[in-house]
Amino acid sequence: MKEESLRLFLTLKEGSNLQGSLWEDEPLAIKVRPKTLEEFIGQEHILSDGTPLREAILNDKLYSAILYGPPGSGKTSLAEIIKHYTKKPFKHLSAANQGVGDLKPVIEEASELFKRTGNPTILFVDEIHRFNKSQQDTLLQSVESGSVILIGATTENPSFEINPALLSRCRVFVFKPFSKENIIEIIKRAIKTEEIGFDSESIEMIAQLSGGDARMALNMVQEALVWAKNRKIDSISSSQIESILQRSIPRYRKHADEHYDFISALHKSMRGSDPDAAVYYLAKMLEAGEDPLYIARRIVRFASEDIGLADPKALSIAVDAYQASHFIGMPECTTALAEAVIYCAVAPKSNAVYVAYIKAAREARDNPFEEVPLKIRNAPTALMKEMGYSKDYVYPHDVEGAFIVENYMPERLKGRVFYNPTDRGLESRIKEKLQNLWKGFKRWEEKN
Repeated sequence: MKEESLRLFLTLKEGSNLQGSLWEDEPLAIKVRPKTLEEFIGQEHILSDGTPLREAILNDKLYSAILYGPPGSGKTSLAEIIKHYTKKPFKHLSAANQGVGDLKPVIEEASELFKRTGNPTILFVDEIHRFNKSQQDTLLQSVESGSVILIGATTENPSFEINPALLSRCRVFVFKPFSKENIIEIIKRAIKTEEIGFDSESIEMIAQLSGGDARMALNMVQEALVWAKNRKIDSISSSQIESILQRSIPRYRKHADEHYDFISALHKSMRGSDPDAAVYYLAKMLEAGEDPLYIARRIVRFASEDIGLADPKALSIAVDAYQASHFIGMPECTTALAEAVIYCAVAPKSNAVYVAYIKAAREARDNPFEEVPLKIRNAPTALMKEMGYSKDYVYPHDVEGAFIVENYMPERLKGRVFYNPTDRGLESRIKEKLQNLWKGFKRWEEKN
């Protein structure tokens, strides 16, 4: 039964129709797709009353746009709604399985129509980021001429995946993961006409597991309906949902207090040099569906704030983990994040860089009009030299050891220390070097 359940789930996840006795209808996510703006749930920040995108759709005055957001956030559904409202020709291509051979006839037809009638064609390209540079260039001239109004949907950042020339001719609308409340509303609407009932806790569990992905939530609902219909059961409980989906409900909610509790636990475990606790909290968040890039950003911050120059390599490893997470996504990025977390946990700790910036920032805010000493100002013109810019400045590379004791601070701050290295890791050597170089000039007795 477990293999059969997995096969069903994968088939539904791909959005295809499972033939046979288990389920003969079209996927639920397609069956209940909204047809009007009134039926569309969520994305209020771009589709509420009076917003430019909503007005453009209602008035059939749409412009080229990129719909950017995570899977299951309603991008394709909105395109179908646009098709419902517009009187213009509407074409739909998927960059995942169609190429220039499919694109060119559409563009040529749109160009001919535009020449005859002046009417543009709306072209919806799903997963537009899968088109390479030359394929995207094919769209550019048609968008520029006005014969095509391009609506591109992508899960990838348009800044990196869409040609700049094409992107500059499009408005970008950012779709967010659906809120838990949005998903619950979508589920309730989907099961409204079903004979099989779901209790409120089971609906909440599915919403929680979906991670804001409406398609995933509806696929899970459909899997539960199949399970119940095969057993002639007329209601589904929360305990049955856990059994049907073959996974436990994580004790972690991305958008509630646990979100902050677990990231705090990860930080404190790394700060406390406990790699086991740190990798546990990392796994807890990732397995519950947390965004790996969010975690990666927090690790980067930790490496500079809590390790700093005690081990500068920690920041490089953290940034590498972020890049790896961006390139390959889940679940392949889990080990890159684990490597960064464990490295940060076992690295020597210092918050001296963090404290140095806090002190310097406070000084900058408290005295915003402090001027740069004339000696270290740039002097690109004769007038500036006459005014004393760069006068008496000594180029360190011209002296032995490439160092000379000099005051680079405003006079009021002469000898002031913001950065106090610790005795841990590389900073112990940095501390010794600085104290030898600036002995008698800087007040190293100042404490953090």
